Amino acid sequence: MASLTQRTSGLVQRRTEATRSAAADKEREPDPEEEDARRGEEDEDDKGDSKETRLTLMEEVLLLGLKDREGYTSFWNDCISSGLRGCMLVELALRGRLQLEACGMRRKSLLSRKVICKSDAPTGDVLLDEALKHIKETQPPETVQSWIELLSGETWSPFKLHYQLRNVRERLAKNLVEKGVLTTEKQNFLLFDMTTHPLTNSTIKQRLVKKVQDSVLEKWVNDPHRMDKRLLSLILLAHSSDVLENAFAPLQDEQYDLGMKRVHTLLELEPEKESAKPSANELMWAVVAAFTK
Repeated sequence: MASLTQRTSGLVQRRTEATRSAAADKEREPDPEEEDARRGEEDEDDKGDSKETRLTLMEEVLLLGLKDREGYTSFWNDCISSGLRGCMLVELALRGRLQLEACGMRRKSLLSRKVICKSDAPTGDVLLDEALKHIKETQPPETVQSWIELLSGETWSPFKLHYQLRNVRERLAKNLVEKGVLTTEKQNFLLFDMTTHPLTNSTIKQRLVKKVQDSVLEKWVNDPHRMDKRLLSLILLAHSSDVLENAFAPLQDEQYDLGMKRVHTLLELEPEKESAKPSANELMWAVVAAFTK
């Protein structure tokens, strides 16, 4: 009887262990979007990018906007600030940290749906983690449009000013300095001194520019859902940040016209329809909708 009890107990223990093991395996199953992001990073490695020079969407957009020798963005560009905040939301979505709430039976529009924290796992990027912390701790949740405004500091409420991410361009530039892409200098502008970040590694910027050019020229696929999500996001957000033309400036007139024509094809897409298609990243299209509404 005692041996039967022991065998029964052992069987229960083995079943319990098997159940725990299966649960642990399930938890370890990769999120599809995180898997896509990881594959994208591996692809970049295969193309010759080292881990140190892999850039975030924010860094790529800023790099496109920076003047190579002067080391600062155009004083007339009033779009890049909000554009960089949009980049943060999309970057977090591509990394599987954020998503939009379910659209529900009434099919809420992209801009009326709230941003939900899907995972609070650290990204390794200080700016992204700071934005993620704000979004996770905010109840009730806010929409994409609200987060772009709050992270930019464009709010009339003094109780929401703490959401503003300060010195974003300077912090991104310092990241690029650490990655060996830019350097740091001081320039005198008569009445004041300004820290600038001229380009030092032209190879990385040339590779970025060529990637953008090729996406709408030699490698054009005429279907946004066949394009790499990160590359599609880069094109749309670079346009929203008013820096995309910098990538097309070196092109000959015919190539420039063709490239811009194809960019406008992407800009004319309806985010609501595109976000409803299989494998679409809803939050990315919500950010696009926020800039094109």
